[in-house]
Amino acid sequence: MAITKENLTLLTDFYEITMMQGYFRNKKNNDIVVFDAFYRENPCQGGYAVCAGLEQVIDYIKGLSFSGEDIEYLRAQKCFDEEFLSYLSTFRFSGDIYAIPEGSVVFPREPLVKVVAPIMEAQLVETAILTLINHQSLIATKAARVCLAAKGDPVMEFGLRRAQGPDAGTLGARAAVIAGCAGTSNVLSAKLFDIPALGTHAHSWIMSFDSELEAFEKYAECFPDNVTLLVDTYDTLRSGVPNAIKVFEKLRADGKLPVRYGIRLDSGDLAYLSKKARKMLDAAGFTSAGICVSGDLDEYLIESLKSQGCAVNSWGVGTNLITSKDWPAFGGVYKLAAIKKDGKFIPRIKLSENPVKITNPGNKTVFRLYDKETGKIRADLIAFADEKIDETKDLRIFDPNATWKHTTLEAGTYSVREMLVPVFLNGKCVYETPAVMDIRRYCASELDTLWDETKRFVNPHEVYVDLSDRLYECKQKLLSEYNK
Repeated sequence: MAITKENLTLLTDFYEITMMQGYFRNKKNNDIVVFDAFYRENPCQGGYAVCAGLEQVIDYIKGLSFSGEDIEYLRAQKCFDEEFLSYLSTFRFSGDIYAIPEGSVVFPREPLVKVVAPIMEAQLVETAILTLINHQSLIATKAARVCLAAKGDPVMEFGLRRAQGPDAGTLGARAAVIAGCAGTSNVLSAKLFDIPALGTHAHSWIMSFDSELEAFEKYAECFPDNVTLLVDTYDTLRSGVPNAIKVFEKLRADGKLPVRYGIRLDSGDLAYLSKKARKMLDAAGFTSAGICVSGDLDEYLIESLKSQGCAVNSWGVGTNLITSKDWPAFGGVYKLAAIKKDGKFIPRIKLSENPVKITNPGNKTVFRLYDKETGKIRADLIAFADEKIDETKDLRIFDPNATWKHTTLEAGTYSVREMLVPVFLNGKCVYETPAVMDIRRYCASELDTLWDETKRFVNPHEVYVDLSDRLYECKQKLLSEYNK
């Protein structure tokens, strides 16, 4: 679902359109090519990423068309000829797109999105696909890490006011919920994507009344089914928690204590304060009262608070999640991998002095190999799109960057799943996007396929992304040819 009805066709880099005119002049309109969108390094030096943003890519592709205003704007740039502008006036996407479903765990160098289309079409969509996939995949990955640190406690996404603008805040909240957050404070995102809207009140609510106790009482009157009180406006332990307990005692005496009630801490030594507050609440008989904390949290601080024995039941995470503050870019790229000639895809490769930037050539797919006994991921295998894997036979896989590292998966011990699925065929959308909360459930199952060693925050185990024998040999052949 789009968050704006604005035509996004010009959401592209200028050179995409200048290249389109170059292809047009050189009669390359109908050359079919393969482009791969992938990334090279896991965010936060982690062991995996979570892909997101496919729904917005679909909306973008469906709406691709140059309006009269767009054509007039491009004409005013005085670098496009009329024949080309006439072509743009009837432009529609006619190609194929394959993608790994949103919420999947993914790894470096494997295609998250594959575009098979006439080169002008495939070139135009590069920038928009990258901005949509890069941003949401980054936030989803960060959210997955935060939720992992919380060890099953609900995590609320609270970052809208610190996001890099409305779109980042709204789509970032969507991505965060996909990766495990219980809901968001962003009401627009909650409405657009049918996800839970969550929140309590600010310090300004407390300060607007003559006393903290009165503020708590009035809030409980307004929201009797969910009384969560912010207790750190003045003095957490000498004022906030005691006043909250007074309100809870009155509700209990009146038989109106709700199922959901508790306190929120937003500052101070959260481990110490939560443990002290827990003792005070328990001593007053409110053992079921929740303790929520917020305030510049991330996965590392939550993990630290957990190790200190904090008494926290839920977490509100804002700035460090919605901006992925310690790793602000996903780094996805979009590279030409093949050109179709005489009915066959001819592999293309990009070389670099930096080995990680050398691309994998050809029209490819991605196979995921699971351990049958545990359901955990053994490896991913990038192969040509026409290759198949026979699970009834042994499968030898190897690290393409260190070929002496290899293993054999014995027949019957592993299962195979092809990760790339059709999204557009001949310009028509053939994919039905699940609801966000359904993607969230799928993502949780995906994260369960990771070994614990891959999930750790420091020095995680690397999931191997291998190449099929055919693809490896093709890549080596191209490298040899270009290095003669």
